[in-house]
Parts: sequence; C-alpha cells; structure tokens
Amino acid sequence: MPTRLDLPPAVSASGVVAVLRAAHADRYPPVVEVLAENGVHAIEVTMSTPGTLDAVEVLRARISGSGAAVGVGTVTDADTARRVVEVGGEFVVTPTTDPEVIRIAVEAGIAVYPGALTPTEVLAGWRAGATAVKLFPASTVGPAYLGHLRGPFPQIPILPSGGFGVPEIPEWIGAGAVAVSMGSSLIGDALRGGSLTDLARRCRDAVDAVRKARS
Repeated sequence: MPTRLDLPPAVSASGVVAVLRAAHADRYPPVVEVLAENGVHAIEVTMSTPGTLDAVEVLRARISGSGAAVGVGTVTDADTARRVVEVGGEFVVTPTTDPEVIRIAVEAGIAVYPGALTPTEVLAGWRAGATAVKLFPASTVGPAYLGHLRGPFPQIPILPSGGFGVPEIPEWIGAGAVAVSMGSSLIGDALRGGSLTDLARRCRDAVDAVRKARS
C-alpha cells in the first residue's frame, strides 16, 4: 500500500482550491497574490497555460510566508509529473487517474489529486495513493452523486471540481466534499485584466461559504 499524505493545511483550512488558466503564465502573479491574501491558499496553475512550469518558483516566492501553496494541474503524463517535482510544485492535480503520475508525486512527498468520475476510478485513485480524489467534471453529476459515493467510500476525501460557483458550495460541502476546486467561477476575468477587487471579494465569499457549510 503506498504511503499517503494527509490533506495539506493549504487545502483543509480554507477548503477552496483555485484553478488558473491563462493566455500565458506572466498573467499569474497579481492574481496569485490576491488569492493568497484573501484566504484561498491552494493555488493550481495549469499545464494548459504556456510558461507554467517556469513560473512556479517565482510564484512561490511572491507568496512566501502566506501559508499558500502553488501546485500544478492538468498533469497528464509521468514526464510532466517529474518536471513538476523538479520545479518545486507543491501538489499535482490530474484530470484522470494515472497510477504512474500518482506514484511520482507520492514518492516525492507532495500531495496528489487525481481526477475521477466513476466509483471504479475513485477507488483506483485512492488505492494508488491519492491524497484526495478530484471528482471531475463535478457539475455533470451534482452534489447528490457525491453523497452516493460517500456511502461505499466514507474513507476517501473527495474534492469536486468544475462547473459550479459560490452559491453551490454549501451543497457540495453538505454532500461530503472535503473542499471544492473552482476555476472561472472564482477567477472570473482577473487573468485577462479584470478587477482584482472583485476577485478578492469572490475569494472571501467562497472561503466564507465553506466555513459556514462546515459549521
């Protein structure tokens, strides 16, 4: 059985993972700073954005001391997973359940969140060593589906991702989500020059929604 990391404080405390996709990684820094300053401490930059791996070290330095962590998502193969480890990524997120990607992250001592949708995929990701399993695309199945998964798999932390906004957070947490992963519904147009003030408000709203749903 692989060694499994506990859910890191960056995820467990705020309960929100921010997913960033941009035209280029040079758009990341001001957005990452706002996220960290407003309580969203798990920040996923993505391989679909050019320059992402080169940006990881710089981003970590920009938010050093905040308690926030910078990880890399849309990791779809073992070579990319190794590169994430080499550049200092603090966690790995995948859209699929790839045992080799999971193994590389586990052996490097960093958290890994593989994507899964079916019960078979959820269990496979967990058995391979996932820190938590990302339910993706979550909006296609809804919170009730997560509730059904929790029946046979109460021991597996599940992180829904994709297609829902702040108003839906209470339903997901109520259904048993350990945290939520949010992209455009949280980030809005901030990576395209949009209002960082509005982004800060959405961050606070999301963190507050998780806190209230957990209480």
